[in-house]
Amino acid sequence: MLIPFIPFFPNSSMAPPKKLKGLVAATITPMTPDGKINLPVIRQYVDYLVNEQNVKNVFVNGTTGEGLSLSIQERKQLAEEWMCQGKDKLDHVIIHVGALNLPECQELARHAAAIGADGIAVIAPFFFKPTNKDELVAFLQKVASEAPEVPFYYYHIPPLTGVKIRVEELLDGIKAQIPTFQGVKFSDTDLLDLAQCIHKNGTGEFEFLYGVDEQLLGALALGANGAVGSFSLGNFSTLSSNWGLVLHRLKL
Repeated sequence: MLIPFIPFFPNSSMAPPKKLKGLVAATITPMTPDGKINLPVIRQYVDYLVNEQNVKNVFVNGTTGEGLSLSIQERKQLAEEWMCQGKDKLDHVIIHVGALNLPECQELARHAAAIGADGIAVIAPFFFKPTNKDELVAFLQKVASEAPEVPFYYYHIPPLTGVKIRVEELLDGIKAQIPTFQGVKFSDTDLLDLAQCIHKNGTGEFEFLYGVDEQLLGALALGANGAVGSFSLGNFSTLSSNWGLVLHRLKL
């Protein structure tokens, strides 16, 4: 049963969204021994991130959280619990709404909007793959349009999706087709593509959050706004402290 939730209806008079930058925890999904999602742990998780690690941004139902291995109902429950427990504690709760088919992506996007998510993210379709930029943008637009007031992020992770359309190419004209487009979770080792994206983004209109922990320092040197990565796992304390220092020194 889904947790009762008061719908959230944004309006055009609201202030522009706060920039997402710095450390963003790619959250795991806590499970019980019998394979059910362990929702009561989320409250402890939020308190740990905020109080022990000073991390106030989360990316829910992504790769680290095994979102695509969960049912639609489970993903909705997790999103609701993170929104509920993160209220007045977290700055951003970004919900990944990518799925194997467009209708499920759209359903998850509408749900994320209804519960007041601070942003949604979508991976490229990875079974029947888009073969060019126009096909990919058309897919992303159909998802983003279901949450027309929610900041939208493209989740670029070609090692898993097999979709290797360069992000730098994707950016051309994307704002006209997806007005809510806010940036990219860039989880690829192609730092040349990232550098070209950042160069093209001279006005700072978009946010680029890097998702390959091993190359984060290089991405930051190129101008990435921050990081979304698996540092929310077992070695979170050490990794968070180290990257937190780097981000602080770069004034992120």
